[in-house]
Amino acid sequence: MKYLTHSPGPPLARWVDNLWSLMDAPAHARESILPSGTLELVINLQENEFRIYNPSQPDRPRRFAGAIVSGPYRSPFVIDTLEHASIMGVHFKPGGAFPILGALPAELGDLHLDLETLWSRQANELRERLCEETTPERRFRILERALIARLHGSRECHRAVPVALARLSESGASVRNVAAHVGLSHRRLIEVFSAEVGMTPKLFARVQRFQRAAAAARRGTSADWAGLALVCGYSDQSHLIRDFLAFSGFSPEALLRHRDDPVKPNHLALPEGGGSNSSNTLQSAGAMSS
Repeated sequence: MKYLTHSPGPPLARWVDNLWSLMDAPAHARESILPSGTLELVINLQENEFRIYNPSQPDRPRRFAGAIVSGPYRSPFVIDTLEHASIMGVHFKPGGAFPILGALPAELGDLHLDLETLWSRQANELRERLCEETTPERRFRILERALIARLHGSRECHRAVPVALARLSESGASVRNVAAHVGLSHRRLIEVFSAEVGMTPKLFARVQRFQRAAAAARRGTSADWAGLALVCGYSDQSHLIRDFLAFSGFSPEALLRHRDDPVKPNHLALPEGGGSNSSNTLQSAGAMSS
C-alpha cells in the first residue's frame, strides 16, 4: 500500500490534521470505515465516481461524484477498494471542517455529499487540476492552496467548542462538567457543539472512547477486555463490547484480528462480498446506532 501524508503549516494546521494520498489496488474488494468524530474530503483521481455501501445492503451502492465530503458518522460504512488506484483527501480535525467547507457539519452528519454541492464548479476545477499533476507532492501543494483560499472570510468557531473537544477527548469527562467549565448551559453546549462538530458532545465522547480502546487493544499483547474497559472509562466489559459493535460492526476479539491488515488508518479489510461472518454483525450494529 502506497500511503502518504502531509501535515500542513499555518493557517491550515489549526483545522486540518493531514492531507493524504493513497495509491494501490488491494486484494480485498471492500473496506469498512469506522467513525472518528470528524469529516473527510476525498477526491478520486482515477475515475469520477465513488461507491458507498451500507453494510446491510452490500450489493446496492450509492453513487457519488469523484469529489465528496463524508460527514461525521455514528456507524461504519463500506467502500469499494477499486477506487484506491489513485485517491487523495483531507482529514479534518474534529470541528475543523466548519471554517473551510462552507456548511455546518450538523447538516452533514451521517451523510456523503458531492463537493460540488458546497463549492459549485470550483470542486470540479480542483479535481481536474489534481488529475493533471503526476506527483503526490505537487497535488498536496495544490490542495493546500485551495483549502487556504476557502478560509478567507470564513466564520470563526464558537469559543467553547475547542475547549469542549479537548475535554471530551479525555477519559471520564462528562458533558455537564464540560458545560460548566466553558460557562454554558448544558443545552447551549449541545447546540453549538453539534452545529460545528456534526454530532452531539455525548456521541463524540463515545466515539473517542471507542477509538482509545481500539488503539489500546491493537498495542496490547493480550486481550484483557475487562481491564481495558475499566482503563478506558467503560462501566464493564459488556459496555465495551456494545460500543465496539456499534462503531465497528465487530466484537473486540474480531476487530483485534484485523490489526495487521495493510490498510489506511481507521479502515478494516472485509472478506469478499462485504463480510461473511461479520455481515450479520454489521447489520446489527447499524440498527443499534440508528
